[in-house]
Amino acid sequence: MKEQLTSNILRLVRRRRQEDARASISDKIAERITRIAGSMTFILLHVVFYGGLLLVLTDLIPIPVPFGEGLGLIGSVASTEAIFLSLFVLMNQRREEQRADARADFTLHVSLLTEDELTKLASVIHRMAERLDVPVDEGAAQEVEKNVDPEQVLDALEEVEGEGAPGHPGSGHDRDAATGKPSAIKASTAS
Repeated sequence: MKEQLTSNILRLVRRRRQEDARASISDKIAERITRIAGSMTFILLHVVFYGGLLLVLTDLIPIPVPFGEGLGLIGSVASTEAIFLSLFVLMNQRREEQRADARADFTLHVSLLTEDELTKLASVIHRMAERLDVPVDEGAAQEVEKNVDPEQVLDALEEVEGEGAPGHPGSGHDRDAATGKPSAIKASTAS
């Protein structure tokens, strides 16, 4: 088991490095700048730089400055820097969101494969129980042996997200329950 785990980790790391190598130059720059801007060193340098500049420009530290009244200039520089840092952070967040979507798709695929295998296993166990004359709840066995239809699950999730979660005022689930109308949550997702 340990060898399999190590092998899987190494394959995932290798895959991540390949994705990083295929990233565009702009994505690599944005990630690098975001990493630097998120460091404590960057924050401390800004505190020292802008704090010192403010002390000099407000004459609390009497040093002659070549550009005269520079409070407007410092505001413009800080605003421009903030705009560009925000853009780099947004670019990096977009890339991370794409990675998260790919991981979610992979997880969903593995979950569906697992569910399919477990359904087959449940069917085999049911047949074994019948051969050994072990009493089985047929209704429950038939329900377990059905595959989940992912489309029905997604439709039910969209309905809940669009109308509110169960138990919240005004949710479609509560309204449907009050009228006796079947809800996507209560409907079987088995096909």
